[in-house]
Amino acid sequence: MKTSHFIKHAFKRLLLRRLYKRYVPSNLVIQADIKQTLQVRGSKVQKESIEKQFNHLMLYYPEYAHIFFWRINGRYHPWKSYFTRDFSCKIFGSTKIAGGLMCYHPFATVINAKSIGKNFQFRNGLTIGNKNNDNNLVPVIGNNVVVGANVVIIGDIIIGDHVIIGAGSVVVKDVPSNCVIAGNPAQIIRQIETQ
Repeated sequence: MKTSHFIKHAFKRLLLRRLYKRYVPSNLVIQADIKQTLQVRGSKVQKESIEKQFNHLMLYYPEYAHIFFWRINGRYHPWKSYFTRDFSCKIFGSTKIAGGLMCYHPFATVINAKSIGKNFQFRNGLTIGNKNNDNNLVPVIGNNVVVGANVVIIGDIIIGDHVIIGAGSVVVKDVPSNCVIAGNPAQIIRQIETQ
């Protein structure tokens, strides 16, 4: 049993070396995703090389691996099944997402937006989508936005920078920067002081 586990782990490390060399050193967006995920998770491997950081995330955080394969347009990549689980998560290829993308639990998530800024964090049950089945009517989301579980963000709206969206919120109107919103329909419940 231990030998079998060792062989699987060694095989994964071989695959990781190839994935790293092909995709990570020249891709600043993937590097930003790695750094953001490790920072938010509080991982001690932040002080290691970017390759060791990548390997750690791919081996122990299947939700990060899910994002990595989306970044490389690897929905059907032959090695994806070695590192991910079936999360039932769909991120539309037309959605532009800056570096620093980080998820905790991508289960039951659909993301269809015009663009999403840097350092976007989300949890399970997120729906970001169009209004009236028109893909021209999708949200624009700013930088440093954190989204709780079971949130719905619908329509041609703009969410500003430094916004926290509470769990279970339904967002159908523009949201200014520097605030916490929650509820159905979502309302500002607190302003965030910025430095």
